[in-house]
Amino acid sequence: MHPTEKALWFVESHLPDAISLDDVAASSGVSRFRVTRAFGAATGRSVMGYMRARRLSEAARKLAGGAPDILSVALDAGYGSHEAFTRAFRDQFGTTPELVRAGGSTQKLDLVEPILMDSSLLTTLEPPRFETSRPFLIAGLGERYSCESSAGIPTQWQRFGPYIGNIPGQIGNVAYGVCVNGDDVGNFDYVAGVEVADFSDLPKDFCRVRVPAQKYAVFAHREHISTIRRTVNTIWNKWLPASGHEIADAPEFERYGPEFDAHSGNGGLEIWVPVKG
Repeated sequence: MHPTEKALWFVESHLPDAISLDDVAASSGVSRFRVTRAFGAATGRSVMGYMRARRLSEAARKLAGGAPDILSVALDAGYGSHEAFTRAFRDQFGTTPELVRAGGSTQKLDLVEPILMDSSLLTTLEPPRFETSRPFLIAGLGERYSCESSAGIPTQWQRFGPYIGNIPGQIGNVAYGVCVNGDDVGNFDYVAGVEVADFSDLPKDFCRVRVPAQKYAVFAHREHISTIRRTVNTIWNKWLPASGHEIADAPEFERYGPEFDAHSGNGGLEIWVPVKG
């Protein structure tokens, strides 16, 4: 497995954390030297330079959105002081955090977006099992993505992580990544959430999804989470056309059971694709 894919996932899902190159190398299963060379060859950036630019880009979005406290944004981006953050911000974008916040826009900034991980087809795909789901409720944080911007999903999971176990009415310890409201140009809503008993008393910024009783083709993704795009691409562009099945109008979701390790990205997950009965 390509160490760059693991490194990308680790950086994106740990952006605010105090991680080092050693941490990234350990998550990729290779040495510091190898992950540095592999990452540079694949992306044209250094690992830590990419991480720094991504942190500052996310900070710039918060500032443009009117963040009231620049120091809090600096701390979230991994900087210990307003001064250090301002120096790094100016070096990255050629302007100051105060001016970006006052302007309320990032249009003139050269933001660094998350890099999409490999989405090539798998040579083999484990056959799915078929299940009819019971109806259940999902609540969590939602974002709207295009095909190009969906590389931001690991960061969304990082934001949702602290809520898990503290959500009113949460049922069990399984997490779900739910895709809904897709349109003809490839945009969709993605909700990182958990099952809940009802939709009362939830945080005001939470999204709510009702998953109906529905027949699903259930695929096991047993590799590192960073290669999930390859599995999804193979399902939609190889398995589905050859299967004779038709997609049903219902949520598609990933199911992250207790065996999934959110820190390392290992342990596997399931991809549930709705099909007509």
